[in-house]
Amino acid sequence: MLSDSRFIRACRREPTDATPVWFMRQAGRYMPEYRAVREKYSMLDALRTPEIAHQITMQPINAFHLDAAIIFADILTPLIGMGIRLDFVKGEGPQIENPLRTTRDIDLLGTPPADETMPYTMDAIRLAVAELTPRNIPLIGFAGAPFTLASYAVEGGGSKNYEATKALMYTEPAAWRRLMEKLATVVGDYLVKQAEAGAAALQVFDSWVGALSPRDYAKFVAPYTKTVIEAAQKTGVPVIYFSTGTAGLLDQIAALGSDVVGIDWRVALNKAWAQIGDNRAIQGNLDPVLLLGSWREVRQQADQIIAQAAGRPGHIFNLGHGILPGTPVEMVQRLADYVHEKTARTETVSA
Repeated sequence: MLSDSRFIRACRREPTDATPVWFMRQAGRYMPEYRAVREKYSMLDALRTPEIAHQITMQPINAFHLDAAIIFADILTPLIGMGIRLDFVKGEGPQIENPLRTTRDIDLLGTPPADETMPYTMDAIRLAVAELTPRNIPLIGFAGAPFTLASYAVEGGGSKNYEATKALMYTEPAAWRRLMEKLATVVGDYLVKQAEAGAAALQVFDSWVGALSPRDYAKFVAPYTKTVIEAAQKTGVPVIYFSTGTAGLLDQIAALGSDVVGIDWRVALNKAWAQIGDNRAIQGNLDPVLLLGSWREVRQQADQIIAQAAGRPGHIFNLGHGILPGTPVEMVQRLADYVHEKTARTETVSA
């Protein structure tokens, strides 16, 4: 049933009756329903309570006409099972108490299976899938890519220049390799377990990798990301690789072999598609800040993206990053409906 959904068909570059739409961070702080839940539960409690994670996952699906749900989770939770002490500080975001500072810190990291350290995510996926499948709406599972997780673990939180991460790469290449191998093992297993729990597609988030040069990406990152993508693809579900600030890396990203490449707004969709190849689906790529402005500008830029896709099979409309907290709910709803109406196709779509 789900294989005939708009989203899955687009992932496989099959014709659809309209361009599928979903939004990164579609379940989040811009929604009053989400804020109401978070007033009662901390971030970690919400993540670790399957019923709450399921409830949050469904909030945007029940509010808007979206073509895919994404499980409510966080890319950093696999680090906890590896031995990193993580908390989400209100107003500041994720904070790591014991960042990786020495090679011994890396050697002490564990690689436990995801069903032992994060069973709550798989339980939340099962709850969501049970509700979504009768509605023919696929659920996306996801994980952070090894580089983005490594950067958080080494820096201890957010970073502008990634000094500690890059210093480790350059001065301790053997330790960096061990760290990336461990992360690739954990992330790959986590994605596989999500698919086994019912996720119909998997997305790998590499939000920070745009900080690297093409040389560093090829040497220090790409082999491990490719390992993760290949592990996820063995489940048989489509795999999306999403990164930001990587217009200069698209040839290498295409070589990773994901079924879908997610792009940000810093590159035109048609130019990005030409680089990654017509044999790949593409996801993107409206600037999320636009949703804080006028509908006229949102519509014009959405029209431009739709025109660049030119009706070719394999385009999934999304933002170039997640919905921002101050985004009006009405703008999200209006954009989703507009893309569907604008791209509605009258010709028959064969199964």
